[in-house]
Amino acid sequence: MGKKIFIAATGQHCGKTTTSLSLLHLARKKYQRVGFIKPFGPKKTSFHGRFVDVDAALIAQVYGMEDQLDLMSPVVLESHTTREVLEGKKDPQQYLDAICSAVATLEKSCDFLIIEGAGHTGVGSVMGLNNAKLARQLNAPVLLVAGGGVGNVIDSIELNLALFRENGSEVRMILPNKLIKSKREATLKYLQLAFKGTAIQISGGFNYSPILANPTLTYVADLLGLDLQSAGDQGHRIVHHVQLGAASTQRVIDLLQESTLVIVPSSRDEVLVMLSTLYHLPGFKEKIAGLIINGLVPLAEIVQRVIDDAEIPYMRTPETMANLYTTMQQDVAKIGADDREKITLVQQLAEANLDFEFIDSLF
Repeated sequence: MGKKIFIAATGQHCGKTTTSLSLLHLARKKYQRVGFIKPFGPKKTSFHGRFVDVDAALIAQVYGMEDQLDLMSPVVLESHTTREVLEGKKDPQQYLDAICSAVATLEKSCDFLIIEGAGHTGVGSVMGLNNAKLARQLNAPVLLVAGGGVGNVIDSIELNLALFRENGSEVRMILPNKLIKSKREATLKYLQLAFKGTAIQISGGFNYSPILANPTLTYVADLLGLDLQSAGDQGHRIVHHVQLGAASTQRVIDLLQESTLVIVPSSRDEVLVMLSTLYHLPGFKEKIAGLIINGLVPLAEIVQRVIDDAEIPYMRTPETMANLYTTMQQDVAKIGADDREKITLVQQLAEANLDFEFIDSLF
């Protein structure tokens, strides 16, 4: 029976999945048999003819583990599952039994097993399957992924640690993530001071990276439920900025930054033509990631021809600019299996930033 490590977090979007991707990459360099499981998945996707958790599907595709997928995602929640549990129509014990059985099977065939929790420590409490309880039931020591600050991060860590202590789970390491590069050493120093009277170790995660934090065009299209008109690998282009194309044409051009997705009303012929024309130029192709053309006004035939001839990626929607912008600003992009640039970067950064030997020694 090999090692196992439970990856938990102080909240959503701290970087649990990125951490799992990284540790799997590093562990595979040291161990022959490395496994992964997402005990219960709140976000399902259809993959190879079955419903599984999105993170399990991602790991399976990236590391060629499709043959273990049934074990990697033993419980996938439906929208009605929690209500049925509360109404007594379903027994949560059946879910816990399925999880324990999958982990036990994986343990027999793995030298290093990563168990990735869901959300913050309390997620799943409605079903009696929160991260703290699962870590205890599975007898798995915990690595807690946190944010990259000091004061508010320590506050969040303490809130989560309380639930782990209540359930008798052992948190062995805190991994602060998305650190500001210029403040990395200072942040780690103060976090180490905050927990110096405990057995918990601090190890630095990744520095904040716009490439990892920002979405691809394909992700934006999926988020908004739109068809992306693109060619080749254009859908993999990472969007670093979102800009509203409501100002004068010259002003829209002046405000362009690196890899900008511009939301332009369908009535703004002059802006659409200018952006499409500039897309041919190397300097502007770096600035213009693509277009979201919104509004009910049909595009003029000549404008559509200019857009098509430019081969500029675009999406079309009747939605308002305000709703589009708000939806994108409130979302945090998750890595997908087709985000090759991001996955490669994660693996490279893992080798440079994560002290795997130190992490491995604690679990």
